[in-house]
Amino acid sequence: MSRQTRDTEARQPLLTGALLDTSELDSDEGEVIFQRRPSHGADGITPKKLTYEEAVEETGFGLFHWLLLVVCGWANASDAVEILCVSFLLPTARCDLKLSSSDMGLLTASIFLGMMVGGYMWGYLADQRGRRRVLVVSLTVNGLFGGLASFASWFWLFLLLRFISGIGVGGSIPVIFSYFSEFMPRLRRGAMISALATFWMAGNILAAGLAWLVIPSTWAHFFLNGLDFQSWRVFVLLCSVPSITSALLFKILMPESPKFLMEAGREREAIQVFRVMFKLNMKGKEKTFPDFGLKTSSKQRGKLEETRISGSCGERLASILKKGLRPIKQMFRSPLKSRSIALLVIFYCISFGYYGLWMWFPELFARVEDGGSPCANVSRPSPNHNQTCYPVKTAVYMEGFVIAASNLPGNIFTILMMDRTGGKMLLSCSLLVSSLSVFFIYVVQTKAQSLVLSCIFSGVSVIAWNALDVVGTELFPTQLRSSALGFFTGVGRVAAITGNVVFGKLVDTNCAVPVLLVSALLLTGGLVALLLPQTKQTELT
Repeated sequence: MSRQTRDTEARQPLLTGALLDTSELDSDEGEVIFQRRPSHGADGITPKKLTYEEAVEETGFGLFHWLLLVVCGWANASDAVEILCVSFLLPTARCDLKLSSSDMGLLTASIFLGMMVGGYMWGYLADQRGRRRVLVVSLTVNGLFGGLASFASWFWLFLLLRFISGIGVGGSIPVIFSYFSEFMPRLRRGAMISALATFWMAGNILAAGLAWLVIPSTWAHFFLNGLDFQSWRVFVLLCSVPSITSALLFKILMPESPKFLMEAGREREAIQVFRVMFKLNMKGKEKTFPDFGLKTSSKQRGKLEETRISGSCGERLASILKKGLRPIKQMFRSPLKSRSIALLVIFYCISFGYYGLWMWFPELFARVEDGGSPCANVSRPSPNHNQTCYPVKTAVYMEGFVIAASNLPGNIFTILMMDRTGGKMLLSCSLLVSSLSVFFIYVVQTKAQSLVLSCIFSGVSVIAWNALDVVGTELFPTQLRSSALGFFTGVGRVAAITGNVVFGKLVDTNCAVPVLLVSALLLTGGLVALLLPQTKQTELT
């Protein structure tokens, strides 16, 4: 075996490399090319050409898809952990970092600002360079800078590192659903994307459980080179581990999306990925991989990537920006214009409502520790002295854990109903019910009632998010899918930032305004969702 062949094998993900016949490998300027089987079968007949959907059906459904679900699900859970860890550290970190309510609003908004910046950028790169590569880099950025934040002594540095971590999160969230959906057979896509979305709940539970276990503990408090490493810093460090391990799993195990490879004109590599899927799914069934070709895209996007931009620095920058904004222009032209506008409104409404309220749940429950309504107890001692934060009250984290676990019924309901009713109806109905539950959070008078309604809001709103994940992947073609999801995710982050800043400014003076605004926006999103086209069991274009 030549050194070039050995080096090429070493760069392959294990799922591809372990099943790879080295006689089918070639190399072209550093890019791995998987040779197709001979163009004629044993009987001399040219193999049939299959569409993407037909090729996915040929590979079957089994072990590969369940392994893919676990790896992508862990990435989805890691994003949830990284986002929600800030909300759980607020009740204690506000003392060590000397934060006002406005500062806490900025801190919760910082990761969303990073996600806004990273969402479209990573989505565009995923459509141009490949899903897997972007996932590895974005998850690494997420975990690395999220972990470094635990060592920040100053608020501004902590804020900056959380912002950079958010840039990584902004890439992995939209791309992971594009990547995952492009391996799924049409009739199972809705249920499997819903199953992937349930890992967000797992991330919620993991973050809440870690907070409950670590933050109130005395064993997690020590001194490190003069830095008072409080338990909340240990919690932040632990929250970065899922992202790093997820990046390693994608780097070592997973192949590139076959749909992306087909659209890029890389037919031979796509066939090799289908071969890997087939061998894992048919393991133990003694079936042979069928001989077929692929009906690849005629758009030859790969040639566009190889075109070098000449001219002055300003001209090159203008050309890059023009190219980068091209997908947005395509999204807001017919026939995609109406669905893009509707999704823009829905993403804004649900993100403002969900993140604006969810990120403040631990703080609101800390305010009702002695009973009453969250909006009744708006006065709070100044957080300049540690006695307002220590010893840590565990009830806040227990309640966060309960609310996170309340996502389970909504996730199970989504998996069972998605392919029966379609994402559009689930999205609209769940947003309307979420709006009603938030309204009643404002009018309740006891802590127990607040907890029950918060659980209802959590369980119902997760149905909306799951439905939006399914609908979003099916409404746009492959060459726009990650860019579109990245753009709308960015819009959602603007809403999340706005929601957190509004809560931070008003939670001490007029709590009713942000709570009722959340209710109104969720109602608006539910009504606008009725304008979307039905995508139940549709083919990916």
